[in-house]
This record gives sequence, structure tokens and C-alpha cells, in this order.
Amino acid sequence: MTESTQTPREIVEVLDQYIVGQDEAKKAVAVALRNRYRRMQLSKDMQDEISPKNLLMIGPTGVGKTEIARRLTKIVNAPFVKVEATKFTEVGYVGGDVESMVRDLVENAIQLERADQYKQVHVEAEKRANNELVKLLVPAKKKENRQNDMQNLMNMFTQLQKGQAPTTDDSDKEEVTDDIREKRMSTAEKLKDGLLENDQVEIEMDDPSQQPAGQSTMLNQMGIDLNDTLAGLMPKKKIKRTVPVSEAREILTRQASENLINKADLYHNAIVRAENTGIIFIDEIDKIAPGKSQNSGEVSREGVQRDILPIVEGSQVNTKYGSVNTDHMLFIGSGAFAENKPSDLIPELQGRFPIRVELKDLTKDDFVRILTEPTNSLTKQYIALIGTDNIKVTFTIEAINRIAEIATEVNHNTDNIGARRLHTILEKLLEDILYEGPDMQMGDITITEKYVDDKVGKLAKNKDLSRYIL
Repeated sequence: MTESTQTPREIVEVLDQYIVGQDEAKKAVAVALRNRYRRMQLSKDMQDEISPKNLLMIGPTGVGKTEIARRLTKIVNAPFVKVEATKFTEVGYVGGDVESMVRDLVENAIQLERADQYKQVHVEAEKRANNELVKLLVPAKKKENRQNDMQNLMNMFTQLQKGQAPTTDDSDKEEVTDDIREKRMSTAEKLKDGLLENDQVEIEMDDPSQQPAGQSTMLNQMGIDLNDTLAGLMPKKKIKRTVPVSEAREILTRQASENLINKADLYHNAIVRAENTGIIFIDEIDKIAPGKSQNSGEVSREGVQRDILPIVEGSQVNTKYGSVNTDHMLFIGSGAFAENKPSDLIPELQGRFPIRVELKDLTKDDFVRILTEPTNSLTKQYIALIGTDNIKVTFTIEAINRIAEIATEVNHNTDNIGARRLHTILEKLLEDILYEGPDMQMGDITITEKYVDDKVGKLAKNKDLSRYIL
């Protein structure tokens, strides 16, 4: 089990590359993440006593709440899921089960743990994959299978009685002659030297369409999975593909890795990982607070809060991999709270989010920084996109200031959607260039303040038009 060892300052530095401002929220998140690591360094008795300090991020839409969550997944080497509170309904209503967020977290933990275990067995798995590739590139004649279908069927039933997964009898061994053996040795050398990477080879692999469909069904929401049971009764469906050697090696290495890892250890380690380092980000949590509005959905909203409460407090959730304890998972709530306030949540749930940070409205200066500072900022994205048509686009600083000014005006005069307003303005601003670019072949285009005014400035001044277009 691994956990991010980055210091709070280092975490904030990574977030600063993508998110402008909101220093208070970044610091709170960074400290919460570091506390996960600190707790794991303590004695077992002390670990049990320390509960995570859950966060509640409050701020209008488009200021960076969800973006912070999105970037966290790239920072922490820990199970992480983001869920929308609005997708859940009270028990008895048609809708999502709140416990599914924990099951999704466990699935994420299994993916991380599987990746770690794959790394541990990679050398042996790749060795097996290369051996298999040699056999596929230089096939030998197969011996005849003397067992008939009835004997194979009886063997499968015998294996089931012994508690083993049934397999068909693969007694059709190869007849390897001296000539074949010599050719395979030569091919193995070429394979090792990387001379056959682009050669085509036919491989047999599991049918991707037969893979488990996830946690969408009602049985899966209850922690019951029939895929493993059915897979044990019926042989896996195989498909044949003709792919380059380089791709075939990856597929065969993955199959060999799956056979080399211990599934029992995988599931156990994943559950421990989810319990101790798991992070669940609950977005739109303000939408399940009834506030002043009295309507038929209020009972359901409060019911969702009461269903979420025991999970945040700490409880046992049954999954198909075993029981999972949520006592030490970190929960981060997020909401605009435009029509209500955090105190509209039920008191028990409020108490489970002791750390509250408020994200501020974005100003014109913030918009300028968003357009220029972050790694792969919006302007850099559009310059790169248009650059694929051999057109070089340049934004003057005056144009960027004007775009930021228009975004601030439109947000003030209509609905405030934060930084998302920049997307609509830039798309409208560059509409003609994006449309005509492929026909222009090449050229240099400079986006000036006048160009911005001509394209979107007039729209911004007309409140009726900006309400629908920008």
C-alpha cells in the first residue's frame, strides 16, 4: 500500500500549475492529504483514534472546486472517486444507492493495486510473452487430441467437484522438430534485438465484450456479482486478432501478469488501501439541502443526507470483494450554496465536515491569469489546435485583457458561471478561424483588441444577445 509523500507546499505548487488563485482551498486540501500520510506513520492504536478532517468547499460555479478534485487524481497515489450528490436518492426511491460511491472507490483501489502488482511481475510476464510470441511466429504442428468431447465434459465436471475452475483438456501438445527448434532460436534472437516489432502476428485473447459491465446493475449495487460465478461455469470466449508484434507483446504480457498475481492478496490489499487512503469527492452537495424551498422533493433530499451520513461517519459497506470500513476515508464536499447555505444541511452531516473553505469569485485579473498562466491554458490550447492547420495564432496582451473584461461584464450582467464563460467567449471569438483554417493552408493571425471587440464586444453590450450567445 502506497500513499503520496508530497509536502503540503509541493501539493499546492502542483495545483498552482493548473488553478489560478483559491490559495485557502488549495492549502486546506494539501494539509488534509498530508495528514493521511502522517497518520500512516503512527502506531496502530493511534491510527485507529485519528479520524480524517473532512472538507467542505463553498463557492460559486466555475471558480475551481471541481478542477481541484480533478487535479487531485494526478497528485495522490491513492484511490479517488468523484460523485455527484444529485444522482443519489433516498432508499425506496428510484435512483442511485449512496453505498455505490464506496464500491466505486474499491474498484479504483483494485485498479491501482493491480497496476502495482503488474510492475512486480513485469519481468517474468514479459519473458513468458516473448516465449509465446516465438511460438506464434514459428508455429509447430500440433499433436492430435485423442480425447473426445464426452471425456472433456467429464473432466470439467470432475474439476468442478474438486472446487477448481473448469478447463478444457489441452493435450494437443506441439511436435517440435529440430528444424522448428532452430528457427525458434533464430526468431528469439531477432525478437530480442527488436527486429520484428512491426511484423504481424495472430494472437488469441479474451473477448473484451465479455468483461464485467461494472456496478450498474441492481445486484452489483447490493454487492453481489454473478460474473465470477458464471465465468466459472462457462469457458471464456476467445477472439483472434492480427496485430503487430509490439502490440501483441503488450497483450500477452498483460495476460501473463494476470496469471502471475495473487488475486486474494490483490483484493485484500485494495480494500486496506481504500479504507486507509481512499478519498471520495462529493460534488453538488448543496443540491441535497432543501433550503427555503418547500416542495415534494424535500423529503427525498433530506433522506439522501441521512443515507450519506453513516458512510461519512464510518460504517461497513458490503462489496463483492469483502466488507469495507469507511471510518478513515477522506470526504470532500463541494457546492455553490447559491440558493441555500451549509447550515441547511442536517446538523449531523454538517458536523462531519469540520473544515470549511470558501472559494472567491473570479475577477478580471483572475481571468487574465487563467488565460495565460496555467500549464496548457485556454489560449495555449486554441493556439495548438489551430496550429495543426499550419496557422500561427498570436494573442496580444490587450486582446487578452479585453477578453477578461468581457467575461467579467457578462458574468455580472447575466448568470455568473465563472471561468466557464471564457470557453464560450473564445469559441465565439475564434469561430471563423476554426471554420476556415483548413482551407487557408498556412498563415499568421494576430488577435488584437479591435478583433475581440468586433467579434464579441458588441454581443456583450447587448444583454439580450449575450444572455443566449455568450
